[in-house]
Amino acid sequence: MRFAKAHGLGNDFILVPEEDAPADVSRWTVRLCDRHRGIGGDGVVLHRHAAGGVSFRLVNADGLPGEISGNGLRCLAALAVRNKWVPAHHVVSTVIGPRPVEVAQIGPTLYEVVTDLGQPGLASTDVPVALDPPAATVIDHELEAAGRTVRVTATSMGNPHCAVFLDEPADTPLLMSLGPTLEFHPFFPKRTNVEFVTVLSPSEIRVRFWERGVGYTMASGTGSASAVVASIITGRSERRVRAVCDGGTLEVEWPEGGSVRQTGEAEILYEGDWLVVG
Repeated sequence: MRFAKAHGLGNDFILVPEEDAPADVSRWTVRLCDRHRGIGGDGVVLHRHAAGGVSFRLVNADGLPGEISGNGLRCLAALAVRNKWVPAHHVVSTVIGPRPVEVAQIGPTLYEVVTDLGQPGLASTDVPVALDPPAATVIDHELEAAGRTVRVTATSMGNPHCAVFLDEPADTPLLMSLGPTLEFHPFFPKRTNVEFVTVLSPSEIRVRFWERGVGYTMASGTGSASAVVASIITGRSERRVRAVCDGGTLEVEWPEGGSVRQTGEAEILYEGDWLVVG
């Protein structure tokens, strides 16, 4: 099986042609993502040619499917352009709909990708969260988690997210304690990605991530987008924001009434052959 390895700001993925995936994609993904007995990654991206571009299917490191990954999507877009499967402007088809991209090579293995991530979901039924009656937004909602009361602002970029705003960037013990507790909190029936957000200025935020099905990650594309959306709807930021992650920075813009656009890098690291059978 031929594969490529790529990352977006340290959030790394194994990219495999869809036709090479086995029937038991869950167990296979867990093995591939193992950093000691496999290739190592935060997830596997299955891809194939599609009308107007390429198709994208994500399986997280725990073997369960994900709807979308902003960093994984950029990695696939960069690979597709590098291998001349598609032009610089093309569409990545996902299970939640088409995502147009624009790819520019900025180094031997490095690419900058602008992604149209679509409109965010703000309603409680869109995220989803267990809120009765449903609400148009879920802002600073109180939850009990890991022995403390926290306020979460929940949004969706096609996958569920919640932002926890902090005065100082989250330290690792807090992230490791509160992250998994919120991921599996009953308030989130499909589990959730968690963003720990500190607003540095109206145009810049610092974010750390706990990703559903993965754990701690150095960056998150949809997580950064959701953190910016949460900052905007709570009145904490402007509509164009620089999201500073552990692994680098992403530029996010959400014009009023428009789609969320994100600009960030992706690097193609290497290609290889997976030799294990069964």
